[in-house]
Amino acid sequence: MQILPYLCFEGRCEEAIEFYKEVLGAEVCFLMRVGEIPQAPAEGACQGPPNADPQKICHAHLKIGENELLMSDGMNSGQVEFKGITLSLSTSNDDECRKMFQALSQGGAVQMDLMSTFFASLWGCCSDKFGVNWMVMSPAPVPAEA
Repeated sequence: MQILPYLCFEGRCEEAIEFYKEVLGAEVCFLMRVGEIPQAPAEGACQGPPNADPQKICHAHLKIGENELLMSDGMNSGQVEFKGITLSLSTSNDDECRKMFQALSQGGAVQMDLMSTFFASLWGCCSDKFGVNWMVMSPAPVPAEA
């Protein structure tokens, strides 16, 4: 079993894909535009929102490191809301943590600036320019056993 985040960017999906490619090194595994949706084989099958722009993204699948992220333009409402969900990004070191935090928060907002905690060498919370919430951390070193 696998659970994958699926984010609807309400008309800004292509912009989000380019942002995540640049900032996180995301790789596009699959992308289908509304105009490429096959004819519905049965009543009620997904055909996208009524009168949707054929260039909008019906479904995209990204690979970011060892992780997968699914996304679309949703209903193209222009009203993006990512309430109640946060994506957690664990980096390999403090320098990478600072770099990712700064890049993700550019054009967004910092809720908690990077700080040292009992569970992480560095940890902070921000939202990106699309309103996606992120926790970015560099795990604390595991103490050697005596």
